[in-house]
Amino acid sequence: MTVKKFNLPDVGEGLTEAEIVSWKVKPGDTVAINDVICEIETAKSLVELPSPYAGTVSELLVAEGITVEVGTPIIGISDGAAGAAGDAPAAAAPAVVDPALEVPDSSQPLYGKLSEDTPDAGSSDGGPAGGPLVGSGPKADAVKRRPRRNASSAVAPSAPAAPAPAAPAPAPAPAKAEPAPAPAPAVEPPPAPGLGGALGATVSGLVSRVLAKPPVRKIARDLGIDLADVVPTGARGEVTREDLVSYQAQRDAELDQADTFWGASRKPQDQRVERIPVKGVRKATAKAMVDSAFTAPHVSIFVDVDASRTMEFVKRLKASRDFEGIKVSPLLILAKAVIWAAARNPSVNASWVENADGKGGAEIQVKHFMNLGIAAATPRGLMVPNIKDAQDLSLKELALALNELATTARAGKTQPAEMQGGTLTITNIGALGIDTGTPIINPGEVAIVAFGTIKQKPWVLDGEVIPRWITTLGGSFDHRVVDGDLSARFMADVAAILEEPALLLD
Repeated sequence: MTVKKFNLPDVGEGLTEAEIVSWKVKPGDTVAINDVICEIETAKSLVELPSPYAGTVSELLVAEGITVEVGTPIIGISDGAAGAAGDAPAAAAPAVVDPALEVPDSSQPLYGKLSEDTPDAGSSDGGPAGGPLVGSGPKADAVKRRPRRNASSAVAPSAPAAPAPAAPAPAPAPAKAEPAPAPAPAVEPPPAPGLGGALGATVSGLVSRVLAKPPVRKIARDLGIDLADVVPTGARGEVTREDLVSYQAQRDAELDQADTFWGASRKPQDQRVERIPVKGVRKATAKAMVDSAFTAPHVSIFVDVDASRTMEFVKRLKASRDFEGIKVSPLLILAKAVIWAAARNPSVNASWVENADGKGGAEIQVKHFMNLGIAAATPRGLMVPNIKDAQDLSLKELALALNELATTARAGKTQPAEMQGGTLTITNIGALGIDTGTPIINPGEVAIVAFGTIKQKPWVLDGEVIPRWITTLGGSFDHRVVDGDLSARFMADVAAILEEPALLLD
């Protein structure tokens, strides 16, 4: 019996180390080639490692939570009990579509407490693993305690199903069985009315449709859990009871920690300090932000925008057959506006490169393509995946790309290549109800736009004060490349599209 040791590979982007986040196998397990054996976290993303060998796991050489360098042996696999590497696994039973798995209406709001019939109080889309597409911070509703009475019994894993009775011997000429009618989908009750002013407004989620059986949906409703926030593990991508158990346990732990956060005041203060190692994505983000803040001289400007026509346009898109099943929010219009405005002001879509000529000088590299970055807050830290060649996408294609970006980020599956090569970034701080801010430019770029919440405010129009949907845009620019005049023209162009989306048709 030969034991082969698998060394931590270089997963790309020049990274030299990674943390073993979780093992998917244990000693004695049989693995085939390309079976996932563990998840590792690099400075860029969470990556699943496939097995290069077939055989039996003999030992795990690195514990979870340990950071090791590329080339370090992490697992031993023996070839004695798994057969040849080319052996095919046993054929799986054919998949049977469960008619009880519902696909909810695409108009279902991201958060159960908010109604999608009212225009946004925030410009946000709900986000990724866990996180909204925003610059930073927890979800706006994370501090609310969900009902916990009978929660344990409500989400207890279901008992194993009783074995199906043996099928009777077939008749010589059986009649063709009629398919059983699919059960009627469970009807979601409408959100409770009167949840209050601006907070009772829509938050449009850039999420895919969620699969779940009616009993699971009922449990989620009883506990106040939005299924879009739960990472599904079912065989066909559906949310299961066990997923709800895990999610609720995590939320309860967070809420319980809030109750005891300050600790026992009788203890000395030096014993009430929690020390959290800085590693992985957080370490890389911290370094990048410091490098950016102290390398590029930032200048920031702000502009208030009447986005009422954008809100009307988004409403029409949601009702359009062309956008059926696609999540649409004001972020989509902003993304188009940024692409349009960058073409009119090319220097905002550029990089400042030191020593580019090899003689100690620098040059400005203007990009004739747009890799549009969308800042995403996830439990593992801030990530900025980007949409490649966004300038070539139609409005519908851009909406689909934003959906995919959000879903991937929320599931923690964003790959390093998806975060490289960005040319300009949007941070959607409106997802947290924030009006505006001064964002730090993503390294390698020269501009970033902060999209604030959209809410009704008094606005003077044609000499009259009337309520309008207003947002504030904030932009930060590298003053070595973008002068004040250029940054003002760019922001004015972005604002013009939000005020009149029909300009995109010109």
